[in-house]
Amino acid sequence: MGLNLSNKAVVLLSGGLDSSTTLAVAIKEGFECHALTINYKQRHHAELEAARKVAAKMGVADHKLIDLDLRAFGGSALTSEEAVPKSRSQASMACEIPATYVPARNTVFLSIALAWAESLNAFDIFLGVNAVDYSGYPDCRPDFIRSFESLANLATKAGVEKTGKFKIHVPLIVMSKKEIIKLGDSLGLDFSLTHTCYDPKKSGKSCGLCDACILRLEGFREAGIADPIPYERVGL
Repeated sequence: MGLNLSNKAVVLLSGGLDSSTTLAVAIKEGFECHALTINYKQRHHAELEAARKVAAKMGVADHKLIDLDLRAFGGSALTSEEAVPKSRSQASMACEIPATYVPARNTVFLSIALAWAESLNAFDIFLGVNAVDYSGYPDCRPDFIRSFESLANLATKAGVEKTGKFKIHVPLIVMSKKEIIKLGDSLGLDFSLTHTCYDPKKSGKSCGLCDACILRLEGFREAGIADPIPYERVGL
């Protein structure tokens, strides 16, 4: 926890595999966790219920769900009627920014988390970004995280008055999906509560064909652990 006296942390929790594992890491490290879920009017609302279940199961100190209508801007397959890409190769995923990129999403989310953290007198913010398995998102890169951390300490009353130093924790950023799953398993994470799919069916089943499903399925296979969630079909 560095020089900060507070053991409170704000954890961005989408209900997905990575953010849920990140919450488990923060709890393991002894932080009093305040989970923040943002309903940005994304097409996959199933993750909001997943976040509620994960937060309840893991016993967070507080769980806030904030409404923020990014659908008003569009610009993403997750905030418009644009089709979600399916059956892409991992090589394609790694070399181009996908249609599921939501403009400035992590910048917006971290800004909201920073505001809540400052009001809580908390200086630790956890984010489950990953830059190894899926490097297509520009706001998942280490350079972005370092830059936002600098901004946090410049743009806040607490930062200017030196009452604490904000730190953005990204414990999964250099892990493969296999390693993330193994870590979550070692921390007792109930994977059946998590939701990953970008385009789930009305039945609640994951599609099995979007980028997120493909990476999750491959990660579980490589980890030698059974994925407990149901899929409409398997695309690998």
